[in-house]
Amino acid sequence: MIISNKISLFLFLLFFAESLFGDIDYKFTNTNITVAGDSSLQNENRSYLYNYNRARFYANYVNVGYFCTAIGDAVNYYGDSYTGSNSFEHLKIFRSDTPFKTETNFKDYGNGAAYAKLYRLYGGYEDAKNRVVVGLQNISMGVGRIWTPTNVFNPKNIYAIEPDETFGVSALSYVRHLNDTSHITLVAAQNREHDFKYAGQYKGFLNFADIAVNIVNSNNTKMVGYEIEGNLANTGIELRSEAGYIRSNLLHLDNRAYEEEFFQGILGAEYGFKNGITLVVETLYSSKKFSYDEVLLNLNSDILSNLVHSNFYTGATLSYSFNLFLDASLLYIESFDDKNLRFVSPSINYTLSEYNSFTLGAQMQNGKNNCFFKWSLSF
Repeated sequence: MIISNKISLFLFLLFFAESLFGDIDYKFTNTNITVAGDSSLQNENRSYLYNYNRARFYANYVNVGYFCTAIGDAVNYYGDSYTGSNSFEHLKIFRSDTPFKTETNFKDYGNGAAYAKLYRLYGGYEDAKNRVVVGLQNISMGVGRIWTPTNVFNPKNIYAIEPDETFGVSALSYVRHLNDTSHITLVAAQNREHDFKYAGQYKGFLNFADIAVNIVNSNNTKMVGYEIEGNLANTGIELRSEAGYIRSNLLHLDNRAYEEEFFQGILGAEYGFKNGITLVVETLYSSKKFSYDEVLLNLNSDILSNLVHSNFYTGATLSYSFNLFLDASLLYIESFDDKNLRFVSPSINYTLSEYNSFTLGAQMQNGKNNCFFKWSLSF
Protein backbone atom coordinates (compact mmCIF):
# COMPACT_ATOMS: atom_id res chain seq x y z
CA MET A 1 0.00 0.00 0.00
CA ILE A 2 1.34 3.41 -0.92
CA ILE A 3 1.60 5.90 1.92
CA SER A 4 0.39 8.80 -0.24
CA ASN A 5 -2.99 7.05 -0.65
CA LYS A 6 -3.27 6.81 3.12
CA ILE A 7 -2.49 10.50 3.41
CA SER A 8 -5.27 11.47 1.00
CA LEU A 9 -7.82 9.26 2.73
CA PHE A 10 -6.84 10.47 6.17
CA LEU A 11 -6.98 14.15 5.27
CA PHE A 12 -10.34 13.72 3.57
CA LEU A 13 -11.82 12.13 6.66
CA LEU A 14 -10.16 14.61 8.96
CA PHE A 15 -11.11 17.86 7.24
CA PHE A 16 -14.56 16.96 5.96
CA ALA A 17 -15.95 14.53 8.49
CA GLU A 18 -14.83 16.44 11.58
CA SER A 19 -13.98 19.98 10.47
CA LEU A 20 -17.28 21.29 11.86
CA PHE A 21 -16.15 20.38 15.37
CA GLY A 22 -12.48 21.35 15.32
CA ASP A 23 -10.35 24.50 15.30
CA ILE A 24 -8.25 25.54 12.32
CA ASP A 25 -5.51 28.14 12.79
CA TYR A 26 -3.68 29.88 9.97
CA LYS A 27 -0.30 31.56 9.90
CA PHE A 28 1.81 33.25 7.24
CA THR A 29 5.55 33.85 7.35
CA ASN A 30 7.90 35.41 4.84
CA THR A 31 11.65 34.88 4.91
CA ASN A 32 13.82 37.10 2.72
CA ILE A 33 17.58 36.54 2.49
CA THR A 34 20.05 38.58 0.45
CA VAL A 35 23.33 36.75 -0.12
CA ALA A 36 26.64 38.03 -1.48
CA GLY A 37 29.50 35.60 -1.78
CA ASP A 38 31.39 32.89 -3.59
CA SER A 39 30.31 29.58 -5.07
CA SER A 40 30.68 26.63 -2.70
CA LEU A 41 31.51 24.24 -5.54
CA GLN A 42 35.15 23.26 -5.93
CA ASN A 43 34.94 23.38 -9.73
CA GLU A 44 33.34 26.84 -9.90
CA ASN A 45 35.20 30.05 -9.11
CA ARG A 46 32.73 32.90 -9.26
CA SER A 47 31.02 35.41 -7.02
CA TYR A 48 27.33 36.21 -6.93
CA LEU A 49 24.69 38.46 -5.42
CA TYR A 50 21.12 37.19 -5.19
CA ASN A 51 17.92 37.41 -3.20
CA TYR A 52 16.04 34.42 -1.83
CA ASN A 53 12.42 34.77 -0.73
CA ARG A 54 10.23 32.09 0.82
CA ALA A 55 6.54 32.77 1.51
CA ARG A 56 5.24 30.06 3.84
CA PHE A 57 1.62 29.29 4.68
CA TYR A 58 0.64 27.20 7.73
CA ALA A 59 -2.72 25.59 8.49
CA ASN A 60 -3.19 23.65 11.73
CA TYR A 61 -6.28 21.65 12.65
CA VAL A 62 -6.95 20.40 16.21
CA ASN A 63 -9.96 18.51 17.54
CA VAL A 64 -9.52 16.79 20.90
CA GLY A 65 -6.79 14.24 20.14
CA TYR A 66 -6.87 14.64 16.35
CA PHE A 67 -4.57 17.03 14.54
CA CYS A 68 -3.43 17.93 11.06
CA THR A 69 -0.80 20.33 9.72
CA ALA A 70 -0.23 21.60 6.18
CA ILE A 71 2.71 23.84 5.28
CA GLY A 72 3.29 25.12 1.75
CA ASP A 73 5.99 27.38 0.28
CA ALA A 74 6.35 29.72 -2.66
CA VAL A 75 10.08 30.18 -3.31
CA ASN A 76 11.81 32.76 -5.49
CA TYR A 77 15.48 33.32 -6.40
CA TYR A 78 16.44 36.62 -8.02
CA GLY A 79 19.88 37.42 -9.42
CA ASP A 80 21.24 35.98 -12.65
CA SER A 81 24.78 35.79 -11.28
CA TYR A 82 23.44 32.95 -9.11
CA THR A 83 20.55 31.48 -11.14
CA GLY A 84 22.92 31.15 -14.09
CA SER A 85 25.62 29.39 -12.06
CA ASN A 86 26.58 25.75 -11.57
CA SER A 87 25.75 26.19 -7.89
CA PHE A 88 22.12 26.85 -8.77
CA GLU A 89 22.01 23.88 -11.17
CA HIS A 90 23.44 21.81 -8.33
CA LEU A 91 20.68 23.08 -6.03
CA LYS A 92 17.98 21.96 -8.49
CA ILE A 93 19.17 18.36 -8.18
CA PHE A 94 18.07 18.09 -4.58
CA ARG A 95 14.50 16.89 -4.30
CA SER A 96 12.55 15.17 -1.56
CA ASP A 97 13.01 11.40 -1.50
CA THR A 98 9.28 10.66 -1.51
CA PRO A 99 6.94 8.54 -3.67
CA PHE A 100 5.19 11.70 -4.86
CA LYS A 101 6.53 15.05 -6.01
CA THR A 102 6.56 17.73 -3.35
CA GLU A 103 8.04 20.48 -5.56
CA THR A 104 7.07 21.97 -8.90
CA ASN A 105 9.64 22.47 -11.63
CA PHE A 106 11.59 25.73 -11.53
CA LYS A 107 10.03 28.48 -13.64
CA ASP A 108 12.76 30.68 -15.10
CA TYR A 109 12.00 34.33 -15.79
CA GLY A 110 14.37 37.17 -16.65
CA ASN A 111 16.98 37.29 -13.88
CA GLY A 112 15.22 34.88 -11.55
CA ALA A 113 13.56 31.52 -11.00
CA ALA A 114 10.64 30.40 -8.84
CA TYR A 115 8.92 27.23 -7.72
CA ALA A 116 6.39 26.00 -5.16
CA LYS A 117 6.71 23.14 -2.73
CA LEU A 118 4.76 21.21 -0.14
CA TYR A 119 6.94 21.43 2.97
CA ARG A 120 4.86 19.38 5.43
CA LEU A 121 1.49 17.65 5.25
CA TYR A 122 0.62 15.27 8.04
CA GLY A 123 -2.17 14.30 10.38
CA GLY A 124 -2.68 11.99 13.28
CA TYR A 125 -4.00 11.24 16.72
CA GLU A 126 -2.47 11.63 20.17
CA ASP A 127 -3.49 10.69 23.71
CA ALA A 128 -1.64 10.16 26.98
CA LYS A 129 0.00 6.93 25.80
CA ASN A 130 0.04 7.00 22.00
CA ARG A 131 0.91 9.28 19.11
CA VAL A 132 0.42 8.22 15.48
CA VAL A 133 1.30 10.46 12.53
CA VAL A 134 0.94 9.79 8.81
CA GLY A 135 2.12 12.03 5.99
CA LEU A 136 4.95 14.28 4.95
CA GLN A 137 6.64 14.86 8.29
CA ASN A 138 9.88 15.31 10.20
CA ILE A 139 11.44 12.18 11.72
CA SER A 140 13.69 13.24 14.55
CA MET A 141 16.64 11.12 15.62
CA GLY A 142 19.88 12.00 17.37
CA VAL A 143 20.87 14.35 20.19
CA GLY A 144 23.73 16.28 18.56
CA ARG A 145 23.58 20.06 18.27
CA ILE A 146 26.04 20.33 15.36
CA TRP A 147 25.99 16.81 13.88
CA THR A 148 23.43 14.00 14.11
CA PRO A 149 25.09 10.96 12.46
CA THR A 150 22.22 8.61 13.44
CA ASN A 151 19.59 10.73 11.68
CA VAL A 152 19.17 9.18 8.23
CA PHE A 153 15.70 10.72 7.73
CA ASN A 154 15.90 14.50 8.27
CA PRO A 155 19.58 15.36 8.81
CA LYS A 156 20.22 19.09 9.03
CA ASN A 157 22.93 20.80 7.02
CA ILE A 158 25.00 22.79 9.52
CA TYR A 159 26.77 24.57 6.65
CA ALA A 160 23.54 26.09 5.31
CA ILE A 161 22.17 29.50 6.22
CA GLU A 162 19.04 27.72 7.45
CA PRO A 163 20.33 24.33 8.66
CA ASP A 164 16.97 23.16 10.02
CA GLU A 165 15.21 23.51 6.65
CA THR A 166 14.99 19.84 5.65
CA PHE A 167 12.88 17.82 3.23
CA GLY A 168 9.87 16.05 4.66
CA VAL A 169 9.67 12.27 4.86
CA SER A 170 6.64 10.35 3.62
CA ALA A 171 6.10 8.12 6.61
CA LEU A 172 3.86 6.47 9.15
CA SER A 173 5.26 6.94 12.66
CA TYR A 174 4.03 5.64 16.00
CA VAL A 175 5.16 6.48 19.52
CA ARG A 176 4.10 4.40 22.52
CA HIS A 177 4.81 5.91 25.94
CA LEU A 178 5.58 3.00 28.24
CA ASN A 179 5.77 5.26 31.31
CA ASP A 180 6.78 8.81 32.21
CA THR A 181 10.44 8.22 31.31
CA SER A 182 10.47 5.75 28.43
CA HIS A 183 8.89 5.23 25.03
CA ILE A 184 9.13 3.19 21.84
CA THR A 185 9.09 4.76 18.36
CA LEU A 186 8.39 2.87 15.13
CA VAL A 187 8.71 4.37 11.64
CA ALA A 188 7.91 3.15 8.13
CA ALA A 189 8.98 5.62 5.42
CA GLN A 190 8.69 5.32 1.65
CA ASN A 191 11.10 6.77 -0.93
CA ARG A 192 10.70 7.79 -4.57
CA GLU A 193 11.25 4.20 -5.76
CA HIS A 194 8.41 3.12 -3.43
CA ASP A 195 10.88 1.15 -1.29
CA PHE A 196 10.47 1.28 2.46
CA LYS A 197 12.86 2.35 5.18
CA TYR A 198 12.05 1.08 8.66
CA ALA A 199 13.28 2.40 11.98
CA GLY A 200 12.78 1.56 15.63
CA GLN A 201 13.88 3.32 18.79
CA TYR A 202 13.66 2.54 22.46
CA LYS A 203 14.42 5.50 24.75
CA GLY A 204 14.39 5.61 28.51
CA PHE A 205 15.93 7.29 31.56
CA LEU A 206 18.48 5.24 33.52
CA ASN A 207 19.26 7.16 36.72
CA PHE A 208 21.91 9.44 35.20
CA ALA A 209 20.93 9.97 31.55
CA ASP A 210 18.42 9.45 28.77
CA ILE A 211 19.59 6.48 26.72
CA ALA A 212 18.23 5.30 23.38
CA VAL A 213 18.92 2.47 20.95
CA ASN A 214 18.19 3.14 17.25
CA ILE A 215 17.81 0.59 14.45
CA VAL A 216 17.32 1.49 10.76
CA ASN A 217 16.78 -0.98 7.93
CA SER A 218 16.18 -0.48 4.20
CA ASN A 219 17.24 -2.09 0.94
CA ASN A 220 20.25 0.21 0.75
CA THR A 221 21.11 1.07 4.35
CA LYS A 222 21.34 -0.64 7.70
CA MET A 223 22.30 1.09 10.94
CA VAL A 224 22.49 0.26 14.62
CA GLY A 225 23.13 3.19 16.91
CA TYR A 226 22.72 4.73 20.33
CA GLU A 227 21.99 8.10 21.98
CA ILE A 228 23.00 9.26 25.47
CA GLU A 229 22.19 12.63 27.02
CA GLY A 230 22.41 13.68 30.66
CA ASN A 231 23.58 16.18 33.26
CA LEU A 232 27.13 15.82 34.63
CA ALA A 233 26.74 15.36 38.39
CA ASN A 234 24.24 18.26 38.68
CA THR A 235 26.85 20.75 37.46
CA GLY A 236 24.59 22.14 34.75
CA ILE A 237 26.86 20.69 32.04
CA GLU A 238 24.86 18.62 29.58
CA LEU A 239 26.84 15.75 28.10
CA ARG A 240 25.64 13.98 24.99
CA SER A 241 26.82 11.31 22.60
CA GLU A 242 25.39 9.42 19.67
CA ALA A 243 26.94 6.97 17.25
CA GLY A 244 26.04 4.38 14.69
CA TYR A 245 27.50 1.45 12.83
CA ILE A 246 26.40 1.97 9.22
CA ARG A 247 26.31 -0.30 6.17
CA SER A 248 25.10 1.25 2.94
CA ASN A 249 25.24 0.70 -0.82
CA LEU A 250 27.17 3.46 -2.57
CA LEU A 251 28.56 4.20 -6.02
CA HIS A 252 32.32 4.06 -6.48
CA LEU A 253 34.24 6.43 -8.76
CA ASP A 254 34.03 3.83 -11.53
CA ASN A 255 30.19 3.93 -11.15
CA ARG A 256 30.06 0.42 -9.74
CA ALA A 257 27.91 -0.19 -6.69
CA TYR A 258 29.57 -1.47 -3.55
CA GLU A 259 28.73 -1.82 0.15
CA GLU A 260 30.49 0.52 2.54
CA GLU A 261 30.76 -0.14 6.27
CA PHE A 262 31.88 2.43 8.81
CA PHE A 263 31.39 3.81 12.30
CA GLN A 264 30.45 7.42 12.96
CA GLY A 265 29.72 9.17 16.23
CA ILE A 266 29.82 12.39 18.23
CA LEU A 267 30.70 13.42 21.77
CA GLY A 268 29.58 16.82 23.01
CA ALA A 269 28.88 19.09 25.95
CA GLU A 270 26.73 22.18 26.54
CA TYR A 271 26.76 24.72 29.35
CA GLY A 272 24.77 27.88 29.93
CA PHE A 273 26.57 30.54 31.96
CA LYS A 274 24.72 32.92 34.27
CA ASN A 275 25.71 35.95 32.20
CA GLY A 276 23.70 34.72 29.21
CA ILE A 277 26.48 32.91 27.34
CA THR A 278 25.81 29.37 26.10
CA LEU A 279 28.70 27.20 24.89
CA VAL A 280 28.37 23.98 22.92
CA VAL A 281 31.38 21.83 22.00
CA GLU A 282 31.13 18.72 19.84
CA THR A 283 33.54 16.33 18.18
CA LEU A 284 32.71 14.05 15.25
CA TYR A 285 34.65 10.88 14.41
CA SER A 286 34.16 8.84 11.26
CA SER A 287 36.13 5.66 10.54
CA LYS A 288 35.72 6.38 6.83
CA LYS A 289 36.13 9.61 4.86
CA PHE A 290 34.89 10.32 1.35
CA SER A 291 36.26 12.41 -1.49
CA TYR A 292 34.42 15.31 -3.09
CA ASP A 293 33.77 13.23 -6.23
CA GLU A 294 32.41 10.31 -4.20
CA VAL A 295 29.93 12.65 -2.54
CA LEU A 296 28.75 14.00 -5.92
CA LEU A 297 28.17 10.44 -7.15
CA ASN A 298 26.00 9.65 -4.13
CA LEU A 299 23.75 12.71 -3.86
CA ASN A 300 20.69 10.43 -3.68
CA SER A 301 22.13 8.21 -0.96
CA ASP A 302 20.28 7.60 2.32
CA ILE A 303 23.44 8.61 4.14
CA LEU A 304 24.49 11.69 2.17
CA SER A 305 24.98 13.69 5.38
CA ASN A 306 27.33 10.97 6.69
CA LEU A 307 29.67 11.24 3.68
CA VAL A 308 32.22 13.47 5.38
CA HIS A 309 35.59 14.62 4.00
CA SER A 310 37.60 14.04 7.18
CA ASN A 311 37.91 11.40 9.87
CA PHE A 312 37.77 13.92 12.69
CA TYR A 313 36.02 17.26 13.27
CA THR A 314 35.71 19.57 16.23
CA GLY A 315 32.94 22.14 16.37
CA ALA A 316 31.76 24.80 18.82
CA THR A 317 28.89 27.25 19.02
CA LEU A 318 28.95 30.29 21.26
CA SER A 319 25.79 32.34 21.76
CA TYR A 320 25.09 35.39 23.89
CA SER A 321 21.92 37.33 24.64
CA PHE A 322 22.60 41.03 25.11
CA ASN A 323 18.96 41.66 26.00
CA LEU A 324 15.48 40.52 25.02
CA PHE A 325 15.89 41.95 21.53
CA LEU A 326 19.54 41.38 20.57
CA ASP A 327 21.61 38.20 20.54
CA ALA A 328 24.69 36.94 18.73
CA SER A 329 26.19 33.56 17.90
CA LEU A 330 29.36 32.06 16.45
CA LEU A 331 29.81 28.63 14.87
CA TYR A 332 33.34 27.28 14.43
CA ILE A 333 34.19 23.90 12.84
CA GLU A 334 37.71 22.57 12.40
CA SER A 335 38.45 19.69 10.03
CA PHE A 336 41.65 17.81 10.85
CA ASP A 337 42.60 16.41 7.47
CA ASP A 338 45.44 17.21 5.06
CA LYS A 339 43.82 20.46 3.92
CA ASN A 340 42.92 21.50 7.48
CA LEU A 341 39.62 22.98 6.33
CA ARG A 342 37.63 25.13 8.73
CA PHE A 343 34.20 26.73 8.74
CA VAL A 344 33.36 29.93 10.61
CA SER A 345 29.93 31.52 10.77
CA PRO A 346 29.17 34.55 13.00
CA SER A 347 25.71 36.11 13.14
CA ILE A 348 23.79 38.73 15.06
CA ASN A 349 20.00 38.75 15.41
CA TYR A 350 17.67 41.62 16.31
CA THR A 351 14.04 40.92 17.20
CA LEU A 352 11.97 44.01 16.53
CA SER A 353 8.72 42.36 17.63
CA GLU A 354 7.12 38.95 17.72
CA TYR A 355 6.39 39.48 14.01
CA ASN A 356 9.71 40.88 12.75
CA SER A 357 13.31 39.76 13.19
CA PHE A 358 16.55 40.58 11.35
CA THR A 359 19.77 38.58 11.09
CA LEU A 360 23.15 39.68 9.73
CA GLY A 361 25.70 36.92 9.25
CA ALA A 362 28.63 35.50 7.35
CA GLN A 363 30.04 32.11 6.37
CA MET A 364 33.73 31.51 5.73
CA GLN A 365 35.07 28.19 4.45
CA ASN A 366 38.11 27.15 2.44
CA GLY A 367 38.89 30.71 1.35
CA LYS A 368 35.32 31.31 0.15
CA ASN A 369 33.09 33.79 1.95
CA ASN A 370 29.38 34.53 2.04
CA CYS A 371 27.59 37.42 3.73
CA PHE A 372 23.83 37.45 4.21
CA PHE A 373 21.03 39.59 5.55
CA LYS A 374 17.83 37.83 6.62
CA TRP A 375 14.45 39.35 7.37
CA SER A 376 11.68 37.20 8.85
CA LEU A 377 8.09 38.43 8.93
CA SER A 378 5.10 36.58 10.35
CA PHE A 379 1.44 37.28 10.95
